[in-house]
Amino acid sequence: MLNEFWNGASKFYKALVFGAMGFIAAGLVISILGNATQNQGLAFASLPVIGIGLVIHAVGVAVRGHQVRKMIR
Repeated sequence: MLNEFWNGASKFYKALVFGAMGFIAAGLVISILGNATQNQGLAFASLPVIGIGLVIHAVGVAVRGHQVRKMIR
């Protein structure tokens, strides 16, 4: 079932998913580095990066929902 879901997804949706994961991962790494070095500027700079990843993820959910609704019709 999961393979069918991923195989049936568009390339645009897959790009959104991987882009969101990349932004969130980069934000987490920046946050960890900022906190480990006690650099508050770096730690706070990671928050918008994580936020961008979350917004991209939400857009991906909306895109996939739209695609599924079109397939059902």
